[in-house]
Amino acid sequence: MRRRRLLAFAGWLATAALATLVGVAAIRLVGESITGTPGGVHSEADVERALASPPAAPATPAATSTPGPHGSSVPGGAPPGTPGGAARVFVSVGGSAVAECAPGGVRLVSWAPAQGYRVGDTDRGPDDDVEVTFVGPDGEHELKLRCVAGQPVAATDD
Repeated sequence: MRRRRLLAFAGWLATAALATLVGVAAIRLVGESITGTPGGVHSEADVERALASPPAAPATPAATSTPGPHGSSVPGGAPPGTPGGAARVFVSVGGSAVAECAPGGVRLVSWAPAQGYRVGDTDRGPDDDVEVTFVGPDGEHELKLRCVAGQPVAATDD
């Protein structure tokens, strides 16, 4: 009886060891996609080289920009998927915003702070003018926008 228990335990142990080995072999066969970082680990030099290289060209034609007040820029075209080209992107040091002209006036469609900044205050509209304030380490940066001839433009402070 004791011998039977010993054989049963040895069989169970051999089966567990074999299953573990098969599992480890399967993981090695599949590779890094399960156990590692996708694309591998990059060195600091690789990251610096990638950041220093110019960004890849966009799939859509690039719009030209004209500088606006407060360091913002108004692209010459509308973001993809915008009907009639009424929406425009505005960029400042503190972040960016998308605005469009609607029947009730200008309206903020979306906004996003730049890295290291946060959104301080927003007036989404629609109204005669809208604004978003980005707060960061060097102070506040405000984007104030209004409609002129049916197009959103950066407005100067009154």
